[in-house]
Amino acid sequence: MVQKVYDVQGMTCAHCVQAVSSELGGLPGVEDVQVDLPSGKVTVTSEQPLDSAAVAAAVDEAGYELVGGETQ
Repeated sequence: MVQKVYDVQGMTCAHCVQAVSSELGGLPGVEDVQVDLPSGKVTVTSEQPLDSAAVAAAVDEAGYELVGGETQ
C-alpha cells in the first residue's frame, strides 16, 4: 500500500469533501480517501503509486485545485 497526502484548495463544506472523495476514490487502485477539511489535506491510500496528473485531474473534476502536489 502507498499513502500520499495532497493539498487541495477551495474546499469549504461537507459537500466539498464528498465531491473530492468520490472523484479520487474512482481512480484505479485507490483503496481509501481521507479528507481533513480545516487543513485542506487529502490522504489517499492506493495499491500502487498514483499518477500525479490523474490525481490533479480528479481534483479538478470535483471543482477544486491541487496545490503543490503531494506533501508526504
